Amino acid sequence: MLHLVLGGARSGKSHYAEQLALATQKPRVYIATAQAVDQEMQERIKHHQQRRDQNWTLVEEPMYLADRLNAIDCAGQVVLVDCLTVWMSNLLHAQDPDLQQRECLKLLELLPNLQSEIILVSNETGLGVVPLGEITRRFVDESGRLHQALGQICQHAVFCVAGFPMQLKGVEQ
Repeated sequence: MLHLVLGGARSGKSHYAEQLALATQKPRVYIATAQAVDQEMQERIKHHQQRRDQNWTLVEEPMYLADRLNAIDCAGQVVLVDCLTVWMSNLLHAQDPDLQQRECLKLLELLPNLQSEIILVSNETGLGVVPLGEITRRFVDESGRLHQALGQICQHAVFCVAGFPMQLKGVEQ
């Protein structure tokens, strides 16, 4: 089962995804894509960590998400990836200009073949004004393309607003 959980900043998407994982009653793996590069990001990471109990296995993977998912995949577990837009930002700022496209394609090809139940969390960035600057517009465009492709392969999709999950596709398990 593949789940896609979208929403804006502080929309409740991560909390919803964590509750979804808990409801499976399966062993849980949390893949964090963020890197604590400054004080503000350290605080955000700390906030997320404090919400989770010790029954989560933490894996940090800022770049090679498909490879890491493939390496830890097994039946009978749930894997929560938080978040794809941070991952996208990491890829777009990498030295290799083709890394983002390669890694997104690898992820899209891998996901339908995994045995683990997967919950993907991502920020919906396409609801606001078109941002200034080429890299920011590319980030919004590439995130939107990834979300559309994931929406096609995921069995369940939710959009969170003000802490309320709105079902877009499938039904909650």
